[in-house]
Amino acid sequence: MLEKKIVIKGLNPAELFGVQNVKLDYIKSFFPKLKIIARGNIVTVSGEGSETKSFTDKFDLILRHFHKFNKLTENNIENLMTDGGHNLLNTENASEIILHGNHGTKISARTANQQKLVNLVNEKDMVFAVGPAGSGKTYTAVALAVRALKAKEVKRIILTRPAVESGENLGFLPGDLKEKLDPYMMPLYDALRDMIPAEKLADMIEFGIIEIAPLAFMRGRTLDKAFVILDEAQNTTTMQMKMFLTRMGMTAKFIITGDMSQIDLPHRQKSGLPYAIDALKDIDDIGIVRMMTSDVIRHSLVKKVIDAFSEVEKKESGNGKS
Repeated sequence: MLEKKIVIKGLNPAELFGVQNVKLDYIKSFFPKLKIIARGNIVTVSGEGSETKSFTDKFDLILRHFHKFNKLTENNIENLMTDGGHNLLNTENASEIILHGNHGTKISARTANQQKLVNLVNEKDMVFAVGPAGSGKTYTAVALAVRALKAKEVKRIILTRPAVESGENLGFLPGDLKEKLDPYMMPLYDALRDMIPAEKLADMIEFGIIEIAPLAFMRGRTLDKAFVILDEAQNTTTMQMKMFLTRMGMTAKFIITGDMSQIDLPHRQKSGLPYAIDALKDIDDIGIVRMMTSDVIRHSLVKKVIDAFSEVEKKESGNGKS
C-alpha cells in the first residue's frame, strides 16, 4: 500500500473540483481501487503502487489542463483519462488564440488535433480534416477563415456544402432557393454568428464578402483570393470532389471537412472524400488531419453515442461477412 500527497498550487480547488466536489467524484470513478481524499489544497491518494502512479500522472494532466484553459468539464476529464490524453497538452501553442469572437470571446484550438489543423492551414493551401461529429472540424475551419479575412490575407470567404437532403426533398420545401437552403447551411451560419456581430455579418453576406452556397454553385468558377471551406464533404461524389478541388485559384486557401461515418449519398454511390484523400495522400503540399472521438468537445454523451454506434456498426459488418 502506497500513500501520496499532492499539493494543488496556483488555483482554487473549489473551482477545479466543482460544486460539492462533483468533478472530483467523476475523477475518482476512473480509479475505483484507490482511496482519494481532498482537503483544502491537498489531495491524498492511497492504494497499490501502479494505480497510485497512474492517478498522479493523470491528475498532473488535469492540473495542467486547468492552468492552461481555466476550465474542466466531464468531457475534458474523459479525454485526459484516455491513453493518448497527454497528446491534448503536447502542443506548445495548444492555447494559441485564433481570434476574438463576439463579446471578446477567445476562440482557440482546444485539442491537439484541432491545433494540428491550425498548424497545417498555416503551412499549406489545401487541408483535409476528417473526423466524428463534435470534433471541431467546421468550427475551427470557419475561425481560421474569419481570421484570414480580418487580417486581409483573403478578400472573401466561401462556405459550401453538397446539397444532399437527409430524408427531405428541397423541391417540396416552401420559399425561394435561399430560404430552402438556409436551414441546411445553418451550422455554418451558427459558427459565423459566434465570430462576427449579426449586423456586420448580414452586410458581409449581402455584399458577397462571405458567400454561403451549395456545392453545385461552384461549377465553372475559379475561386481566387478566397478562403474556401467545403463542409460535409463525405456527401460529395467523386466527380463533385474533383470539380471542387480544381476550382482553386492562385491565391486561395481550401479546407475540406467531413465525417466518413455520416454519408448520406444514395446506396452504392461512392463518396468523393475517402477517394480524394487516398488519391492525394502522397502530395506534400496537401495536409490531412484525422480527428478522433477524444477531440469531441460537445456534451460528454456525444462521444459515448459515437462509440456505441461504432461498436454496433462493427458487429453488423462482421455479421454481414460471415
